[in-house]
Amino acid sequence: MRAGPAPERELGLRIVLATFPENEKGSLSFVMGHAVQKVEILREGDGDTEQRLARILAPQESPAYSPEELDRRKNALKAWLETNHIPVGEQGERGRTLSVAGVLSIEPPYGPEQCSSANEIILARVQGLLQGYLEQQPC
Repeated sequence: MRAGPAPERELGLRIVLATFPENEKGSLSFVMGHAVQKVEILREGDGDTEQRLARILAPQESPAYSPEELDRRKNALKAWLETNHIPVGEQGERGRTLSVAGVLSIEPPYGPEQCSSANEIILARVQGLLQGYLEQQPC
């Protein structure tokens, strides 16, 4: 990257840098838009790069949950959030997604890894709360 002014409309962007050293595992670096002054593409990715990215980004194997178990997990988490005075609702197809205060979503199977939000502070706090909640649950 080279220094230079970035247009204001780009300040909310996040840049993902993929690095694939030879004979080593690849890595991803996330750069917040406010820290980026200019982006210069040195070389476009090819099919090999696409396959390597897919391997990095592929979700890890997780236990399969029945629809009933997912409903139980969702309802228990929703009740716990409401008990702790955290505003939560259901959204999306068949109400499977939990929406926390309208700024964070939790997808099935309702763990910290399934949280998403543009607000990183809220994301980190809710993920921490959710981790603590899950640690208290019987296996």
